Amino acid sequence: MKIYKLLLAALVFTMVACTQTSPEKPIKKQPVNVILLIADGTGLSQVSSMFFYKDSTPNYARFKNIGLIKTSSSQQLITDSAAGATAFACGVKTYNGAIAVADDSSHVKTIIELITSKNIKTGLIATSSITHATPASFYAHTLSRDSSQEIASYLPNSGVDFFAGGGITHFNKREDGQDLLQKFESEGVFIDTTSLGSFSSINKYDKVGYLLAKDHMKSVKDGRGDFLSKATALGLEFLSKDAINTNFFLMVEGSQVDWGGHANDGDYLVSELIDFDDAVGIALDYAEKDGNTLVIVTADHETGGFTLGSTSKKTKEGKDYSDYNELNMIFSTHGHSATLVPVFAYGPGSENFTGIYENTAIFDKIMEFTGWNK
Repeated sequence: MKIYKLLLAALVFTMVACTQTSPEKPIKKQPVNVILLIADGTGLSQVSSMFFYKDSTPNYARFKNIGLIKTSSSQQLITDSAAGATAFACGVKTYNGAIAVADDSSHVKTIIELITSKNIKTGLIATSSITHATPASFYAHTLSRDSSQEIASYLPNSGVDFFAGGGITHFNKREDGQDLLQKFESEGVFIDTTSLGSFSSINKYDKVGYLLAKDHMKSVKDGRGDFLSKATALGLEFLSKDAINTNFFLMVEGSQVDWGGHANDGDYLVSELIDFDDAVGIALDYAEKDGNTLVIVTADHETGGFTLGSTSKKTKEGKDYSDYNELNMIFSTHGHSATLVPVFAYGPGSENFTGIYENTAIFDKIMEFTGWNK
């Protein structure tokens, strides 16, 4: 009888277990906005430097989902900014120097061209000229990054809703005699060449552009101030201002981290990266409050072969030794390197940016996980 009761109890337990429904998996939220921040020339050592030289905890420390990208271009092991940005903007590998064109020189649609038709707003911010390689790859198509005036001719009718950077002379001091500042006006784009305005001063406009230097913006050490953070905050407020069609894509570039690497100037590099990190903080604060925004922070490549080494010293007896309590910023090249570059992601969809993958996957992941590819 005892065995019978045990078998009966086991049967009842099994039947109850089989009828219970397993807990539903949580539905992953789809981002409706994307902020892509690119610190040109920034590898892991550059990111590491802020944890030693920034007075406050870097905003990079706020990310939980981190990956790595392979940066080689289609024809070179070491990429340049044009091919690197084209991978982000178009999802294709191309040759060094190419601006949103494929290996065969055919035009490849950029993310801005693809989503503008879906009533998704777009913005570009850079501490370089707005015609420089990285921002250019999101709106222009040229065989060479050096064709600044040709690149500039694409911007007035590109559909970009907000942009800020330098490069006035590429628009109004042109070899072809055109004044593209007037072209902006005819396309309904308000242009300010004096300073970043307040949101209240631009709220009434549909499209706004700031061209605040003849060519590139000043460096931080030469007095640029907090332009990048302010432009990021202003761009986010402007792009999300309407009650309808509030979805947006914003690209923010810390252009001059790369230039500090090329110059093997550690102080220049770190000051630009700290400035960029402040802009990252603005983006993360917005995303945390909004809840629907995906933030991605990465770089097109590493520049300078930068590392944080120990300082070489001598004892009283003249013997060489390494002081492990004193950092020394060391460079191995004045050019770019082929090292893997980190990717940091926050917000809905951010879990998809872990692992190691090609730089073109940044474009693919954005388009897929926002649903903008449909």
